[in-house]
Amino acid sequence: MVKRSRIEVTLAAAIMFAAVTSNVMANATEPVEPAAPTGPSEAVLLSRETSAYEAWKSRDAKFWESFLSDSFVGWGSSGRLDKASAAREYTGADCDIASFAISDLQMTPLGPDAALITHKTSVDGTCNGQKKPRGSWAATAYVRDGNQWKAAFHAEAAIVDPAAPMKPAARKAGGERNQTGAADRDAGTDVLLPLEKALWDDWKDHDARKIDGLTATNVQFINIFGIHLATKAEALKNWSEKGCDVKTVSLTDAAATMLSPGVGILTFHASADGTCFGQKVGPIWGSSVYVKDGDTWRWTFGINLPARLEGG
Repeated sequence: MVKRSRIEVTLAAAIMFAAVTSNVMANATEPVEPAAPTGPSEAVLLSRETSAYEAWKSRDAKFWESFLSDSFVGWGSSGRLDKASAAREYTGADCDIASFAISDLQMTPLGPDAALITHKTSVDGTCNGQKKPRGSWAATAYVRDGNQWKAAFHAEAAIVDPAAPMKPAARKAGGERNQTGAADRDAGTDVLLPLEKALWDDWKDHDARKIDGLTATNVQFINIFGIHLATKAEALKNWSEKGCDVKTVSLTDAAATMLSPGVGILTFHASADGTCFGQKVGPIWGSSVYVKDGDTWRWTFGINLPARLEGG
């Protein structure tokens, strides 16, 4: 066995240490690609949604500045809302809410930077002296803003009996207020509006096959009666049935809000000449979410509300 001098052993160790150090330093200087962002979990969005209802219940006016996206759009008591008008309405200054409960949450991912949730909401309270509907279906779209998830859309449809006569909304002088103004039309409107018109025409004709080709794999819908259709199969079945007998449809005052290059929300007014469940179809405030599938835009979510005219 060959004996090695202390100098030889020390020199070998020094060479090995230098080689290891060199490799570590080389790896440390190589650029590390950041992990791709992921969408939020249902738990995160439920927490955000619950905080919003708590702020409404407690009349927390400061909450909405950081909770709402700058591009927020939605529907309120008298028309389309932007961030400023939504913050005023959601403050709940004219509301006295004893309690609320959120249930049946369902999330639709809209890519890594956006997601939509729907849920059933039960409320015990009043606003403007009027009893709030006991139950409703709500929808909120969230977008990533730095490290936060902010609300970019919200609307709620009260749950009512489709067979019960709907009380007509009264109109005061001046009619409905469009709180965002006509100048808010987005360039994406020219892309999404023709698709929306095609969907309404296909609904009028009960043509499930054509609707299937215009919609995404994951679909949710909340109609004017507060009925929630949780899957594409449910929606196609509902739309192709004979519950509605409509001759013509018209869409006006449409405006698109693009949340990302691949996600857009179209809000609009709709009217139809016909009946649903024996009742004449009144004016509607409509909202649809579209996602881009390759080069094709597809409808993935919608909520329709009976238009509440000012004073109604």
